[in-house]
Amino acid sequence: MKVLVVGSGGREHAICSQFSKSPKIDKIYCAPGNGGISQVAEITDISASDFNKLTDFVKKNKIDFTFVGPETPLSSGIVDYFEAEGLKIIGPSRNAARLESSKIYSKEFMRKYDIPTAHYNSFTDINDALKFLESWEENKKVVVKADGLAAGKGVYMCNGRRDAQNAVKQMMNDRVLGDAGTSVIIEENIDGPELSYLIFTDGISYSVMPASQDHKRINDNDQGPNTGGMGAYAPAPLATDELNKKVEDIIRKVINGIKVEKLDYKGVLYVGIIVNDSSPYVLEFNCRFGDPETQAVLPLLNTDLTDVCSAILNRKLSSVRINWKREFSVCVVLASGGYPGNFKKGFEIKGIENINDENTVVFHAGTKLENGKFITSGGRVLGITSTAADVKSAINKVYSSVKLVSFKEMYYRKDIAWRALNGKQN
Repeated sequence: MKVLVVGSGGREHAICSQFSKSPKIDKIYCAPGNGGISQVAEITDISASDFNKLTDFVKKNKIDFTFVGPETPLSSGIVDYFEAEGLKIIGPSRNAARLESSKIYSKEFMRKYDIPTAHYNSFTDINDALKFLESWEENKKVVVKADGLAAGKGVYMCNGRRDAQNAVKQMMNDRVLGDAGTSVIIEENIDGPELSYLIFTDGISYSVMPASQDHKRINDNDQGPNTGGMGAYAPAPLATDELNKKVEDIIRKVINGIKVEKLDYKGVLYVGIIVNDSSPYVLEFNCRFGDPETQAVLPLLNTDLTDVCSAILNRKLSSVRINWKREFSVCVVLASGGYPGNFKKGFEIKGIENINDENTVVFHAGTKLENGKFITSGGRVLGITSTAADVKSAINKVYSSVKLVSFKEMYYRKDIAWRALNGKQN
């Protein structure tokens, strides 16, 4: 079989790596890919948004199915476009992808299907939003969210009324997030630790992957601005059997809603959970694999990903038993100095070849290959993942490998998976 993976980050490298383990896959293509992905797949320089060129490429190369990594092409209707051309593709339709691309639609979906989430109000007019906030307690925390896709920058955690008013003005008046912030949600703040639940689904049945925890803040001890993710680990000890049962009740409601709404959903659904007083609430949905959660979760997969994809495409996921390693996985992201703000590119990456542990893998995110050398080309450059029998061993192993790699102005967090190590979850 031949497969095309659409995307260019660490998540897509992890997906390609998993396909490379399958005896059923003869050829992996990735569009547009990156420097490191070229080690396991043939790179084709086609943008993830150029559906016409992508479908032509699939037909010309007789590719059996396509797997979509990032959210933007999904929200733009890549699945609808491919299927109209008679091509097999893993991912939700444009209509179904609104669970991620529109926070307002997502919240209305949760309200309709009795899915626990924070109380909210939505606004399309700035004056209405500001008037609503006039009655908000001066120092009571509040969350302001852009309705549309904002590359992980659309959530403002506000410490009170004035912060929230400024956030609304930045989004709706100053348009700092472009069209994503023309409509906003103002919701209550829920305190507690967060968990990422990824599921495979064919729109009828589902299979839950090991729960993971992402580290969004740039600095140790969860300080500093939010990023796309500085590391992740799985399975998270916070995801006890008791909590998992409660989350499964939520997931069943989500899948039921997808069925009732007749949403065409074939792929991966990410359910972002926050836990308050042992009760789970849904923060958000992503309609694809998370990043960097994928780099922590997929190395634990024992089942052939090709078999999973075939079952999803044929709407027979319930017939496949998906097995996971009984191990822990820790992923540490190596970022460019200055990220998530301004950063420089073009630095040579050294030392990757010194990592030779069979249970450690290097996923490339922001790299390109020039004259046989890997060069930095993004904010998040690499994700190094190690697996081991216990979380402490996985942490020690991954940081030993991290220390072998270097590039100018390299930055990484020193405390990934610290919650799992010391039992603290807040």
